[in-house]
Amino acid sequence: MILQNWWFTTLLGMNEPIRPPLKRHIRADVLIVGAGAAGLSAANYFIGRGLKTVLLEKNICGGSSSGKSAGFLTPDSELELSQLIRRFGITGAKDLWSVPTKGIEMMKSNIHRYQISCDFQIQDSLFLGIGKGGWRDIQEEMKSRKALGFDQILYNETDIQSVIGSKGYSGGVRYKDTYGIDALLYCQGMKKLLVRNDIDIYESSEVISVSDHCARTHLGSVTAEQIIFCADKIEPSLSRYADNIYHAQTFLSISEPLNEMMVKSIFPEDKFQCWDSTLVYSYFRLTGDNRILLGGGSMLTTFSKNDVNSSKVIDMVIRNFKNTFPQLKGLRFIQYWPGRIDSTRDLLPTILKDPAAPWLHFVLGCVGLPWATFCGDFAARHSVQTDQQDDHHYYEYFRADRHFFVPLWMEKIISKQLVFSINNGWAKYYQRDAENNKRTKELLLTRKLNNSKPNTHSSREC
Repeated sequence: MILQNWWFTTLLGMNEPIRPPLKRHIRADVLIVGAGAAGLSAANYFIGRGLKTVLLEKNICGGSSSGKSAGFLTPDSELELSQLIRRFGITGAKDLWSVPTKGIEMMKSNIHRYQISCDFQIQDSLFLGIGKGGWRDIQEEMKSRKALGFDQILYNETDIQSVIGSKGYSGGVRYKDTYGIDALLYCQGMKKLLVRNDIDIYESSEVISVSDHCARTHLGSVTAEQIIFCADKIEPSLSRYADNIYHAQTFLSISEPLNEMMVKSIFPEDKFQCWDSTLVYSYFRLTGDNRILLGGGSMLTTFSKNDVNSSKVIDMVIRNFKNTFPQLKGLRFIQYWPGRIDSTRDLLPTILKDPAAPWLHFVLGCVGLPWATFCGDFAARHSVQTDQQDDHHYYEYFRADRHFFVPLWMEKIISKQLVFSINNGWAKYYQRDAENNKRTKELLLTRKLNNSKPNTHSSREC
């Protein structure tokens, strides 16, 4: 295998020039920093609103975490639905689950409405259990989905073999309305849309400092009434909230194309996007040209401070995958690439306005393309029309000072890696926000009361 991002390979031969870097000093109504899924979604909100909007990206649009992702469009990210219910109860979990669900609909709408060519695949999600513990996780997820009134199918150890060609799973939960895409092509398609609609985009333009309303790059600057940061791996010099974010490292690989017989041997019924129940889980799906996209990691490298570029981790993931699917023993994986996903301590995003500088908005630690897409749109809406929005309560869920098991000051004693890994584990398996956090309980009570009020409007404009 060679070390090369497959999604960048899919850009080869396309007639899409890189946007030139910013080389002058300009003024704007809105500046958006970062052109991944969140930043592009924020910029999309300003199309046709009569506000001069500028988008700065240090790489190319989609060139960082978004364009290295597996392209799963599913509400699941690092937190399963059952884990959200434990933390926030039925009402809060349903409220939070609607965030990535709306993000999926936004991306799907953009793809169809603007005819973005990005290998869009309709792929049901299949959460797979491994061993007795995995079967318990599957049953808990099934119970949680039924509690929220969702549609799904439960497979036991025998039934699961009718939809997945392996004896290695103890069961599974399947549900619809999820998709797979080439996320880098999606980001590039959104770039074309924005440029056509007079959004000024400058690539190769990293913001190196912010003072008052002015953001500077190495060759120019933008002075704007509102500045929305949607950049990952943000430097402490740009925001005092940078310490709230750390990265999790994962690896992806792509195979040579499979023939139809091989595809049927893995997916006898339908082509799914899959992930398993292990702590550092593996995940896989088929691309449109029938290549296996396979990802995973290891306990030793997930929270590694420095990038790991060796193929040792993904080699292990591939070996385990082939042990699970022995019919693919001879399949070659041709490329692999690492990626660092920004995360908060409890695996939910952070969205905020800086109290000391309310024109500065931050979208941080979004794990998953749908979460990022919703959060970028949310920050954009609330930056200029917050009085007209009816979802202010998400600021409470995603505030920077929400409850965490291990506080940030412990980094000086046990390191940032341990603070984040302990908090991530606690959030996934033990945390109960609705019981332990007064502000969260008040928020959920308010939401419950609001949801119980009769709807006196037949329609609502956005």
